Amino acid sequence: MESNNSPQRQVMDDEIDLLELWNVLWKAKFIIIAITAVFAVGSVAYALWLPDIYRTEVLLSPAADDDSAGGGLSAGLGQLGGLAGLAGIDLGSPGGVLQKDRALAVMQSRFFIKDFFDQHDLVVPFMGSKPGAVTGTVEIDPELYDAANQQWVREVSPPRQAAPSDEEVYEAFSEILIVEEDDITGLLTVSLEWYDPTQIKNWMGWLVDDLNSYMREDDLLESQRSIDYLTEQLQKTSLVEMRNVFFNLIEQQTQKVMLADVREEYAFEILDPAVIPERKSAPGRALICILGTLLGGMLAVLFVLLRHYASREKEALA
Repeated sequence: MESNNSPQRQVMDDEIDLLELWNVLWKAKFIIIAITAVFAVGSVAYALWLPDIYRTEVLLSPAADDDSAGGGLSAGLGQLGGLAGLAGIDLGSPGGVLQKDRALAVMQSRFFIKDFFDQHDLVVPFMGSKPGAVTGTVEIDPELYDAANQQWVREVSPPRQAAPSDEEVYEAFSEILIVEEDDITGLLTVSLEWYDPTQIKNWMGWLVDDLNSYMREDDLLESQRSIDYLTEQLQKTSLVEMRNVFFNLIEQQTQKVMLADVREEYAFEILDPAVIPERKSAPGRALICILGTLLGGMLAVLFVLLRHYASREKEALA
């Protein structure tokens, strides 16, 4: 009999416990409502306090890579390495990364971002500004930068200094620079997020233009060095086969130089340029308010239950 009544008694105890919890929460309903209301008002105030953030995007297509898929100087040297070895000439080992991957690595590198900020004088507008009184604008923060004396006055903890370092600028810019690649099409979407939509539209255009210019100049320099090297090796050999090889490679590098001179969008072709965004991308104020209210309600319930069981524990010990 006792074993048969045991499950039924357990169910009754559970029902009593749930009923007790409900009674505890019902008696403290005004406390729960008050705490929830405080969190709701606080979340609304916080959401309204957050400045609008805008996002602009540019859609890029990798330009034709003359050295990819076994083409260009690297492939030529690789195919002719054995012949060059017989002639006592070291052409080096073939290989390397695709131009697209190299360009992406350059765009997100420290030295390129430093040169980008220095060339366009963006350190003060980026590191010394704050959201302006008018939505979608920024203004120089006098607590960070003294525009009249052109001096940094911000207070930071060591080892940081008043003037932002290159590393600090790089870290801050990396947080607003987003690069996404479509695995199927290979197209790239580069995004910038900032308080001023006009600024990021200009920054994005400059960023892509500077990257194409850098990659073009770097490849031009590399091709010229290759031509000089091949010309030097050409003068060292009398083998007809090797001379033909060097002539062909010099011709390839000369064509590459000519192509770089006439192609402005060298590393990436712009399929969809950046525009001035009209709508904010963040913050999600409605979501912040909902989550803040839910958090307040859960904390209120937890507070009431903890207070109830703490008081009952004191009564049991008394």
